Amino acid sequence: METWNSTLGSGFILVGILDGSGSPELLCATIAALYMLALISNGLLILVITMDVYLHVPMYLLLGQLSLMDLLLTSVISPKAVMDFLLRDNTITFGGCALQMFLELALGSAEDLLLAFMAYDRYVAICHPLNYTIFMRPSICWLMVAISWIPASLSALGYTIYTMQYPFCKSRKIRHLFCEIPPLLKLACADTSRYELMVYLMGVTLLIPPLAAILASYSLILFTVLNMPSNEGRKKALVTCSSHLTVVGMYYGPLTVMYILPSSYHSSKQENILSFLYTIVTPALNPLIYSLRNKEVSGALKRVLGKRLLPTHPTF
Repeated sequence: METWNSTLGSGFILVGILDGSGSPELLCATIAALYMLALISNGLLILVITMDVYLHVPMYLLLGQLSLMDLLLTSVISPKAVMDFLLRDNTITFGGCALQMFLELALGSAEDLLLAFMAYDRYVAICHPLNYTIFMRPSICWLMVAISWIPASLSALGYTIYTMQYPFCKSRKIRHLFCEIPPLLKLACADTSRYELMVYLMGVTLLIPPLAAILASYSLILFTVLNMPSNEGRKKALVTCSSHLTVVGMYYGPLTVMYILPSSYHSSKQENILSFLYTIVTPALNPLIYSLRNKEVSGALKRVLGKRLLPTHPTF
């Protein structure tokens, strides 16, 4: 089979969800609106958590990291998708494709791990409140942040380099919203079966243990909550946990289908929809589900914006 030169001077053509849509203009507007929502909501949440001293606690430190990951993840995908459609130019350079793949893998994997740590934080807060300051002291929190970012980035770098070293077929069309491993491997001229097994093992390693930890944490939380004497405390804990589990389901569901189920179980169109959900929809909705409807965050937002907007009166 004839191959084309996959060097830094070569490129791909992204044939994503917009190209196969019956109403591409409406979908493009939806992506742009969701990106602006993600930009504003995650940006506000990061600002509030940074500026308000009352939110300098482990739960909001981890939430701030989640917002940062979501903001970066959607910024890797959404602006290019919108601009490609508006300019009618779907090309991406070889280097650009590698960079996009690395960032998506690193941020996605880091979020997988961070969600597990956030579940552990809620478990300690609800099941062991007297020991919370010991189990979630600042050094432990920053270790969690480092464990989320560093292994994810190293893993993403290794998989990106290995994926991009394959010779690719003359067809340059990636039938996907962005450069991701499964659709890119379909263009490879070499046998990728062994590498696909490695990708599957990566998916299992990065998705199943964190998901199991999350489910175990919330099972223990539910058991504790149901035995709480206070109705108000029970209601507050259930509301917090239900919002967290909603985010987990929205994120882990599409990723599990993409990276754990065999490719024969989903088509290119379904892969596009799944990627759209976890790279564009979820980052926009996470802050609304997790925090901006939270009374502590709402109060902090009023305090921070109040300080910024409060007029200064001259002294006489």
